[in-house]
Amino acid sequence: MTRDLAQKNRKKILNKMIDNSVFIIFSRRCGDEDIHKQKYNVNRNFYYISGVLEYDDIIVLKKKNNIREEIIFIKKYDELEAKWVGAPLSQLEIKNISGINDVRYINNFDNDLNDILADIDNIYLDLDTNKDNETINYYKDKLFVEELNKKYTAKIYNGKKLFQIARTIKEPEEIEEIEKAIEITNKGINNILANIGEMYEYQLESYFDQAIKFYGATGYAFPTIAASGKNATCLHYMDNKDMALNGDLILFDLGCSLNMYCSDISRTFPISGKFSERQKVLYNIVLNGQKLVFDNAKPGITTKELNNILIKYYEKELMNIGLIDKPEDVSKYYYHSVSHHIGLDCHDLCEYSELKPGCIISNEPGLYIAEEGIGIRIEDDVLITEDGARWLSPQIIKTVDEIEEFFERCKHE
Repeated sequence: MTRDLAQKNRKKILNKMIDNSVFIIFSRRCGDEDIHKQKYNVNRNFYYISGVLEYDDIIVLKKKNNIREEIIFIKKYDELEAKWVGAPLSQLEIKNISGINDVRYINNFDNDLNDILADIDNIYLDLDTNKDNETINYYKDKLFVEELNKKYTAKIYNGKKLFQIARTIKEPEEIEEIEKAIEITNKGINNILANIGEMYEYQLESYFDQAIKFYGATGYAFPTIAASGKNATCLHYMDNKDMALNGDLILFDLGCSLNMYCSDISRTFPISGKFSERQKVLYNIVLNGQKLVFDNAKPGITTKELNNILIKYYEKELMNIGLIDKPEDVSKYYYHSVSHHIGLDCHDLCEYSELKPGCIISNEPGLYIAEEGIGIRIEDDVLITEDGARWLSPQIIKTVDEIEEFFERCKHE
């Protein structure tokens, strides 16, 4: 993330804050993963307004009498910690990355907060409210709110809504990062295709892993799904442990992250390099459904409406091939939504209202027929434009002819 983009994003949040308010945002880990294994798992909202990939920092945004202040609190250098996990960013580095000039040390936070919150009526916090997950962050937030209520009379709000609004529409720089992540994902998929054959699912997955690392991905958008045969009828199958056999299809749902921005792509391939006639019929139904969704994607429509369009199409097509007898039986073979927003998270924080220019969404129809051992999903990333939509991943092969021709070329190389 560039400094200019971080500054632009902070301005969006400050514009949405009511006057006489303070927003406190913590740079914590997303979830409870080991810090040493999750370098790029910093709180996305903190990163969105700072560009800083460092844990345990704090940003304070203040808006009083329409005067705006931006402060960031960072860790001091600790020699022992530097030997174990590396030195924290310096004050100058933080300024250069974020564009925030008021850089203070975290050990002064409690004292400085008393001055910052003096005569402030409203406090925003980026709260983790998902108690069901019982995350460390949920309990930390609960304790912090209790401490604020003891010391101050200001009203406390969950400011996540402000980030939802801001992150829904992508800036050109964000779109560019996602397109770069998609291109790396394409290279990973091509590496799978160049090596595909009868082997374990995890072995096929490894070809993707190697390629995206080689081409500069900074992480995975989510754990890779490599599901062959009947495994592909489980939406979130992630064991990736069974043998992929000739005659079966294998469904890959995969993506990488680049500078925190995600790609999300699904492809379904024949292990042998050739689709059977039955597989081809079902595959083309899904592919044509994806095109139908794309043709209807535009500003003003909702993702729920796009899903309903796909279901209506499936009702007709699946009855035509004799897979179902009545329209309501579509749910036996299609049981997820066709779209979600994509950005700093694979399922990005956003407003799920009418689509607007600058939204990036997935387009992922599927069919899952357990009794035939066939699961098919085709997923691409789509940018909503002023008058329609634009494919962001057109370079990733997906038609039957393209896939079979690719396999044929590989045999002769």
